[in-house]
Amino acid sequence: MVTGGAGFIGSHVCDALLGKGVKVICVDNFNDYYDPELKERNISEASNNDDFTLCRVDITDSDAIREVFSDHRPDKVIHLAARAGVRASFEDPELYRKVNVDGTKNLLELSKEFNVKNFVFGSSSSVYGTNEKIPFSEDDLIDNAISPYAETKKEAESLCKEYADSSDLKITCLRLFTVYGPRGRVDMAPYKFTKNILNGEPIEMYGDGTTKRDYTYVMDIVDGILSASEREGDFEIINLGDSNPIELKEFIAVIEKETGKKAIINNVPMQRGDVPMTYADISKAKELLGYEPKVNIEQGIKLLVEWLNG
Repeated sequence: MVTGGAGFIGSHVCDALLGKGVKVICVDNFNDYYDPELKERNISEASNNDDFTLCRVDITDSDAIREVFSDHRPDKVIHLAARAGVRASFEDPELYRKVNVDGTKNLLELSKEFNVKNFVFGSSSSVYGTNEKIPFSEDDLIDNAISPYAETKKEAESLCKEYADSSDLKITCLRLFTVYGPRGRVDMAPYKFTKNILNGEPIEMYGDGTTKRDYTYVMDIVDGILSASEREGDFEIINLGDSNPIELKEFIAVIEKETGKKAIINNVPMQRGDVPMTYADISKAKELLGYEPKVNIEQGIKLLVEWLNG
């Protein structure tokens, strides 16, 4: 079962699993955080595969999601469904809590009841907040979260730990660092900036362009997720990133190079919930998952540009 399976990362995970001959139950509620038609497109190819089953269900609907477990009895769950977006979480923190915490609890409870072998939870680098120690390590204290979104991911990780400790569930929480690539989320800078620069439209640069992000290509993330779904052993929290932070100004320059177009930049203030840097220590991912990011930022943006040019 892949929750959020029609979304950016989820749809790539579904495709990768289908490519391995695995039966996939895709759970997605096609909410309107961005145009649901984009999600329909994400899974258009998968939908033609006999091993793919789509369940248009909300993870906060206990009865409906129970029915999915009862009908399909998944042996593994990759839980990527979430209310996404740091900035939007300030506008409706209760919705974020309902989906990201209560929805996760529903899935953990049902996974325990239906004897799921392996549960992978898609957490976020945002739990590190304004962490000053770099790179960010899984052992760091996470007391510096600065958005409701980050708080919900922290709370969901705690739930995962509780269920792992009190049941036979094998759970891996993956802290994902700024994922980008084809099918990317339309509200995130990699997609927005690349699309706008291609179209000759202005982009908004938050702050002075010196913030740094650990941009990670989506298929590297998918490799890590699939490895985690095969992992034996107790509860773990593992970073998945590229471990190579890039300044925003440099990131824009890479897009300019790969598109052959100059960015029209509007300078705007830093946004609430933005952090100065994300930087993943991936030594644990390398050791436990054999994780090795392969796609650098130039290659990744080139692939994103090719996809956008369609």
